[in-house]
Formats: sequence, structure tokens, C-alpha cells
Amino acid sequence: MMQLKALLAYLHEFIPNVEENPVITSLEMDSRNVTEGSLFFCIEGYTVDGHDYAKQAEENGAVALVVEKEVNVSIPTIRVKNSKRVMAVLSDAFYKQPTQKLHLIGVTGTNGKTSTTHIIDKICNDYGQKTGLIGTMYMKIGEETLDVKNTTPESLTLQKTFHQMVEANVETAIMEVSSHALDLGRVHGCDFDVAVFTNLTQDHLDYHQSMDEYRHAKGLLFSGLGNSFNHKKPKFAILNADDPASGEYSKSTAATIITYGIHTKSDIMAKNIRMTSTGTTFELITPFESQSVSMKLIGKFSVYNVLASITACLVSGIPLGQIISSFGEIDGIAGRFEVVNGGQDFTVVVDYAHTPDSLENVLTTVNQLAKGRTIVVVGCGGDRDRSKRPLMAKISVDHADLSIFTSDNPRSEKPEAILQDMEEGVQGQAYVSLVDRKEAIKYAISHAKEDDIIIIAGKGHETYQIIGDKIDNFDDRLVALEAIKELN
Repeated sequence: MMQLKALLAYLHEFIPNVEENPVITSLEMDSRNVTEGSLFFCIEGYTVDGHDYAKQAEENGAVALVVEKEVNVSIPTIRVKNSKRVMAVLSDAFYKQPTQKLHLIGVTGTNGKTSTTHIIDKICNDYGQKTGLIGTMYMKIGEETLDVKNTTPESLTLQKTFHQMVEANVETAIMEVSSHALDLGRVHGCDFDVAVFTNLTQDHLDYHQSMDEYRHAKGLLFSGLGNSFNHKKPKFAILNADDPASGEYSKSTAATIITYGIHTKSDIMAKNIRMTSTGTTFELITPFESQSVSMKLIGKFSVYNVLASITACLVSGIPLGQIISSFGEIDGIAGRFEVVNGGQDFTVVVDYAHTPDSLENVLTTVNQLAKGRTIVVVGCGGDRDRSKRPLMAKISVDHADLSIFTSDNPRSEKPEAILQDMEEGVQGQAYVSLVDRKEAIKYAISHAKEDDIIIIAGKGHETYQIIGDKIDNFDDRLVALEAIKELN
């Protein structure tokens, strides 16, 4: 709890004097969550304007509001230029600057964020550290897991979660940092110690409009590391030397830069990569020593995720031997190259690949392993970047023996229109289009032969399908298992 004036003292900008000084018991941005003593932030969003709920917030017990325009209430209102920016500042203050008490690792990039954060989490746990995790699949505080709506939540939720981590004696927090979150200022106030860049390929152009804007948004994580050199709490930028965007990010930060890579000379490198159907081995080269790494994870993209994780853990003070020992126990991450086994004589893999690059990476890996044909089931999300639809289709047709296009969270768009966009990229080539995703998965499995590999791409760990304004239960893994049982 804090008194209003003490909280507002953290705002170093011109704001009107507030005569009343109520005790603030909670911060809220959803009027439905407001209780007696809440400070409510009126946020103007894309579809909902929080100012329209000012009266409801007052009726629910709010004692003050942060607003950008006039509202008809009788409680104190603090008018500011940008409610979201102010929310980040006040959330950090209200929850007592929690990230300054944590070792905070942020991971950004188009692909690999979820896998990399989970690998880092595993290594830290094995080293005896209590961790917190925030990402696409869930939030975790120690062993407790919580649902999450966005890959990177709003600043208020973030700071509250970090405060809970501090209260639970968490030492290291690892989080996925999306380009949306960086562009919208959700991580303002987060004191990152380590920032990791995985890669940059086409995605989210429905929001960012261009690859230049998208690249710049990712770079905000590194420029946010600051310019001070605190040797008691050093900052590190972990960059993929094989990705051209790393050159820009290296210029935007004063933090110590550590690079990793496979092809470009780097601080941490993987050499002599060998891959089988059961795992991957490579020689890890570091400035200190070289070691052999053996892991159950498959694919070159997995090697990159592992290199990023190793580098982040090394700069976090975990011994190399301890880091290497963790890889023998990592079976995989849910929905990331996850094998579905129902006793069939062919292989079924569910993967989150939903960008052109990630799909190509997965199919390239599969083709190196496949004894039979490669079959892919793939769709593209509605209300998202349309320009990647023909690209995804072409990559599918070029890298697979049988391509089946289908729905993947069509949202407000007609699935048939999305499929038409995909088909424009493969005119004159062979493919199958089935609007119903369940039918598409069944079609793939019913047409599979011994030693074939089926990739069901796009949804990975997701357990739902968004059609119109409905959210239906749908899990690629369960649908595939059901189809295999029917086949048997």
C-alpha cells in the first residue's frame, strides 16, 4: 500500500496538484478487477477505451484515476499525456522496483524464444536456483504456473508478477520479450541484466508495417540496457553473430556484447554438428575450453537455441560443466518438434512453426532425417500478416512431398480467403486444401506410409482454435492421436 501523493512523486513530469491523498491498495487497468482503494488506469486501446469505464471503476471502489482526457467522476483524476507510460512508472514504484532485486534475462527474436527461455530455466534450476518464467505458454513462479494472455504482459501485470517472484525468493527471472511489448512500452521499468537475441525473420508485418520497423522494435531491448557501467551488476547483450540484425543491435547498447554462432566467428560456437533421429551432438567452442555436447533436441535451429542458452547462463555465472550436464535431461519443449506416438509405423511431429523461416527450418531438418516422404499440414492465422501466406505455402510445397493447407486460428477472416492467399504462392504446383483442420490432420495420417514423417505446423502447444469470436478446444496432438487410433 502507498499513499497517492507518495506514489505520484515518482512521476517526473508536469501533472496537476492533487489535494486528496487516499491510500492506494492496488493498481488496476481492468475496471472489473477494481476493489476498494484501487488506482485505476484509463488506457485507450485499439478496441476498448478505459475512459469509458471510469464511472464503473469509481463504483467498484477506485479512489483515484489516471486519465488522458476528462471523465465524469467525483474521485481524484491525474491527467497525463500517456497513461501507459505512467502505468509502467507507477507499477514499478508500487511494487518496489522488483526487477532490481532479480537477475533478469530477456529473450527476443522471431523464432526460438520459448525454447531458449525454457532451456535457460532448466539449467538454472539444475544449478540450484529458484526461477520465474514469463512466456508464450504460461507464467511460472517457482513450481506454480499461471495463465498468460500475451507473450509479454502489460507493465502492470509484469511488475506485479516480478513482485510475487521476489516475495517467493526467486533468484533468476527469464522472460520472452515480444516486439509488440517493446514497441508498446510494456517492459518499461524492467531492469534487464542479460538480453538475448535469437534471430530476425519475417513476422508481425500486420503490426510493424515493414521489416525495418520490426528490426528496430527488437533493438529496443538492447538500447534499454542503458549506458552506465555497474561492475557489481553488469549488463550483457547476447547476439547471434550469424544474423545480420546483430550488427545493428551491437551499436545500440553499451552493455558487454557476447556473440554466439555456427558459421560466423563468435565467442561461443558450435562445430562438427551431427544429427540423428534421436538427437544432436556438436563440439562447443568457448574462450575458456571446448566440450562435446550431446542432446535429445533435434535440428540446427535447436543448436542455435542451445548456444544462446549456454551463453546467457555463462554470463550469469553458471559453470560450463554444470550447463553441459543439463542437456542430457532436456527431452524437449511442448509443441516444439514434439513427437506424437500412437504406435504407428510413421512419425508425427507437432511444431509451433508459424513463420516462413521457422517452417523452412523444421522441414529442412525433417528432410535430413526422413527415410520416407515428408508430409506437412500447415495454415496461416487470420487477422495477421497476409504477406507471409504465399511464402509459407511455397516453402511447404518446395520442401515436402505432400502439402496440405488448412485453417490455423482464422479469427474474423474467412478460412477460404486465407487459403486462397496461400494458394497464390504455389500456382501450378500440387497441394491439397482442406478448410477443416481436423480433417486435414486426418487426411495426412490416413495417407502416410511406413517411414514417412508428418509435420503438423503452426499451433504447437496451443489447445484452442479461434474461429470468429468463438474459442474452441483444439489440440493438434490429441487430434493426431485420435486419427492414429482410428487408422489402427
